[in-house]
Amino acid sequence: MANSKYEYVKSYEFEDEIMQPNLIVVRLDGRNFERFSEIHEFEKPNDVRALNLMNSCATAVVEEYPDIVFSYGFDDEYSFVFKKTSNFYQRRASKMLTLIVSFFSSVYATKWKEFFPQKELEYPPSFHARVISCATLEVLQVYLAWRQNACHSDNLCRTCFWMLIRSGKTIEEAKEALKDCQKEEKNELLFQRFGINYKKLPEMFRQGSCIFKTEVEVVVKYDEHGNPIKRLRRKPNIVHTQNIVAKKFWNEQLVLVKELGGFEDEIAKIKTEYVKSFLFENKLLPSTYIVIRIDGCHFHRFSDIHGFEKPNDAQALNLMNTCAVAVLKEFHDIVFAYGVSDEYSFVLRKNSQFNQRQASVYKTDNIFSSQIVSAIVSFFSTMYAMKWKEFFPQKNLKYPPSFDGRAVCYPSEEILQDYLAWRQVDCHINNQYNTCFWMLVKSGKTKAEAQQCLKGTQTQEKYELLSRQFGTDYSSLPVMFRQGSFVYRMKEVVVDHSNIIERSFWKEYSSILEEMPAHTSAANECTQTSVSAS
Repeated sequence: MANSKYEYVKSYEFEDEIMQPNLIVVRLDGRNFERFSEIHEFEKPNDVRALNLMNSCATAVVEEYPDIVFSYGFDDEYSFVFKKTSNFYQRRASKMLTLIVSFFSSVYATKWKEFFPQKELEYPPSFHARVISCATLEVLQVYLAWRQNACHSDNLCRTCFWMLIRSGKTIEEAKEALKDCQKEEKNELLFQRFGINYKKLPEMFRQGSCIFKTEVEVVVKYDEHGNPIKRLRRKPNIVHTQNIVAKKFWNEQLVLVKELGGFEDEIAKIKTEYVKSFLFENKLLPSTYIVIRIDGCHFHRFSDIHGFEKPNDAQALNLMNTCAVAVLKEFHDIVFAYGVSDEYSFVLRKNSQFNQRQASVYKTDNIFSSQIVSAIVSFFSTMYAMKWKEFFPQKNLKYPPSFDGRAVCYPSEEILQDYLAWRQVDCHINNQYNTCFWMLVKSGKTKAEAQQCLKGTQTQEKYELLSRQFGTDYSSLPVMFRQGSFVYRMKEVVVDHSNIIERSFWKEYSSILEEMPAHTSAANECTQTSVSAS
């Protein structure tokens, strides 16, 4: 990071490391997927294509992140289990959950046409995520049993509900008919009224899908005589087993036993409250400005592979800005955003009650609390994948982009403004360096030589280098490159590239950070909650 007087704002960041020997689970849940499935006309109660798309995304996640050794999913949720020795991103919860939800979301958008070739993706799918920190292998076993039990009960209920609807019942009549119905009664209803033996329905519907790695022999190369040389490699395997936490099933999977351990007992009874006690929560301080900052993951490589222009690609920056505009339109409590290169910071108003100011999310039964960071990162990632062709019509998206994110609270308007000034100062310093660096490289120097030329140089020296050697007046370069972009809401959502370091900007646009009346903020919260419920 560039050094400036605003660096002190980093002291407000907090670390959320999950300590050893806790086992780590990252769980994703579809955000407002009931509405999403209706708009895209998913078959009820289960759409095979939609479930296979979820499985394909989960497989891609398992392949992308070697530390994930097991995953289980059904409907619009998936849980990813990391090996017990994992040090993935120093076990920081915010990094882990945002990277997984971001990559999953991007894959969902990019793979959509493979599973729904006749349907356009009408609006961005997005997901919540949260971390479960399992103190022991037994806790993990109970957690997984709980999720598969939820699959069983939810699918049985949905199957009954939609069969009643198809038989002519209204939604209210179907709900009333199933009210207080026990499992046996639902099974009997399906068999007696509709001739359906529930146990004969597809296993994927009733039991969900689990993905784990098995060791298989693959040809890695050929020797000088043309003979194949084989090595053991781990490959994802999808199964739909009746009981994913049964000792026999689990302990037969050698990779699971090696990376997580073997189960010693069968699960007799699932205590939901016991599992909930291991949910990893990060509550955000009340009466503070929340900043959600997202950063591109390995975007140096991403930009190289996709041939971005150096030092700045206007199309890539405008794509980022378009995604930021979409985020402000989707999340009404975000009042301001600032972005440069592959990062964006989103500011929530100080009196926001957005999902009870919880950084982490969790949804089960009738309990729903929102994960601010993952929802924004997920939505942004999906938008990036969906909008790619608008900005790069001649380039295919070669692999899914991903972003990580974190939430930081700033107690005053002055400190918030200093945070945003820090990001714009960083933009100034980094862009000037990168402009000089790439001008030197394009002139024939190696990257190492260019770095050596710029080592220890100050701002004025870089100005002179550009002017003297390349005839470039740095101050005449596009303002978006030099100062970044900010997005705010007036009558419409606006993108600008002004100087936000000076306090004069905030005096002129004081309305941006003004607090909303309590009833207005609450109304927005109701809107967001209803849109987010699934």
